Amino acid sequence: VNDSPALKQSNIGVAMGITGTAASKQASDIVLTDDNFASIGAAVEEGRRVYDNLIKSLAFVLPTNLGLALILVCAVAFFPFDNETGELLLALSPIQLLWINLVATVSLALPLAFEALEPDVMRRKPRRPGEPILKGFVLKRTTAVAILMTVATVGIFLWEYYAELEKGISHAVALAESQTIAVTTIIIFQCFYLANCRSLRDSFWSVGLFTNPMFYLGVTLVLILQAGFIYFPPANTLFGSVPLDLNAWLKAVVVGAVILPAIIIEKRVFQV
Repeated sequence: VNDSPALKQSNIGVAMGITGTAASKQASDIVLTDDNFASIGAAVEEGRRVYDNLIKSLAFVLPTNLGLALILVCAVAFFPFDNETGELLLALSPIQLLWINLVATVSLALPLAFEALEPDVMRRKPRRPGEPILKGFVLKRTTAVAILMTVATVGIFLWEYYAELEKGISHAVALAESQTIAVTTIIIFQCFYLANCRSLRDSFWSVGLFTNPMFYLGVTLVLILQAGFIYFPPANTLFGSVPLDLNAWLKAVVVGAVILPAIIIEKRVFQV
């Protein structure tokens, strides 16, 4: 019996790798190399894990990029020009933007590819054919997180900048310290948000605190790099950063941590 036409017309054609004919293998979408139908279930499970982790990575990266864009828009649209230099007041310099995008964001996004299978993944309904990767909830969360990151970063930048000026500190020193705190706040914000991205639907501890060692490795690496950004003299020269005291770190952690309860509440209120 020539089963090639049936395999071609089916949504997903499956052929046997050992006993199947060459024609059926060529016409099929999937070849079971061990002739074991249980392999289909394992393949679906792994496929759902990979798809989930792809969405998690997008849900992490997109808000950061949108947030950085909004911070620049706010600077151009609403920030005043500095009276001393006549230059536009920027919460982040161009090279600091590159630091966040090319070093911190990439290093933090990579661990999401190693996330383990979520417990309920095989109980979910199949996705519709042609369903877009960027679903409505991902876009809504991207927008909400980007706005929250923008408000937090711009707020702490302006607060620190004008507080330093009131102390009689020069514009250049006040700007450098305020920008350093702003960058650090974004990094802390990303670390807390990364924890939330470990599961799109449930709290981050529901997937297991120690199921993905790469998560802790990524966060530790980024914090070490950020410490170098702040305290390593050549990095200070390159990025225009300055050393921060403990009080500045505490401010960055408190402001950056607002994303943690915000997303936990969002997951509870708007179930995915």
